[in-house]
Amino acid sequence: MQLSIDQKDIDKFIMIGDKVLIKPKNPQSQTKSGLYLPPTVQQEKIQSGYIIKVGPGFPLPSQSEEHEVWEKKEGEVHYLPLQAHEGDLAVFLQNAAYEINFNDEKFLIVPHSAILMLMRDEGLFE
Repeated sequence: MQLSIDQKDIDKFIMIGDKVLIKPKNPQSQTKSGLYLPPTVQQEKIQSGYIIKVGPGFPLPSQSEEHEVWEKKEGEVHYLPLQAHEGDLAVFLQNAAYEINFNDEKFLIVPHSAILMLMRDEGLFE
């Protein structure tokens, strides 16, 4: 997988909560019968792409026990981590994705709940 986006630009992205940034694979531009489709036509309800960044996960409620209401303590926010990791191939619901363009490239912001399947290949990016 070759991306023209620099790593320093990717580091500028901060994903929130359970959101995942995905670089979509190129969809098929030709039908099985040989017709060429314009890019605006959505063929499939599911799509696949490579995960570029993941959010911290689902926020968990505070586990501290408060004795009195006025004794609130400022604590860290804890998160339940996501199953998705950077570099995974994700199959997700296309209608749940939000499209953004950055450096003339298309990216999708997808909630973790819209991901149907992950494929993890440890040697894929070596």
